[in-house]
Amino acid sequence: MEVYETEEQQVEALKSWWKENGKAVVLGAVIGLGGLYGWRYYQGEVQTTKELTSDAYSQVMTTLDSGSENAVADVQAFISANESSQYSVLAALQLAKTQVELSDLDGAIKQLTWAISQTKDQAILPLAQTRLARIYAEQQKFDEALAELDKVTATSWQSKIAELRGDILLLKGDVIAARKAYISAQQLGASPALQMKLDDLAQ
Repeated sequence: MEVYETEEQQVEALKSWWKENGKAVVLGAVIGLGGLYGWRYYQGEVQTTKELTSDAYSQVMTTLDSGSENAVADVQAFISANESSQYSVLAALQLAKTQVELSDLDGAIKQLTWAISQTKDQAILPLAQTRLARIYAEQQKFDEALAELDKVTATSWQSKIAELRGDILLLKGDVIAARKAYISAQQLGASPALQMKLDDLAQ
């Protein structure tokens, strides 16, 4: 560092440095403050969007529960308008449930297939996959149902999956494989109805 003998030399040195570097300092400060403001604005917009989407989701779910004539169309419109949001996945699950109740199994399959493709949430994914498997089984598409169960990897679901696999195999007419699936489910953690199912097969 240079040593300046007088205050005048220090002032001149400062003026010289500012002349060379002042614009960069100001620009850096502007960019820094602008970036901070921009980030806060972005965060605020994201939060606002989430709140609006949440409100819209609540509204269409109320419409769906009411059994309104346009309910299915309204929920589908919400899903299409919010495809990147997990609210749309939840809406698709609820719409699929309603479509099953209305005996529109193909419509329910479409909703569940879309939901599965859109989510990585391990609380939602296995739920959608097992519901899809049940619908395939209802349509007597047993191989498709079993293939869907094979995709469920969540450890906490394995007992339920084994039991459901047994149910589907039994519907398919494969009693031996169904018993094996039920025994596997029992080893993983039995449900209250599982022993009854095994007892029925033993008769």
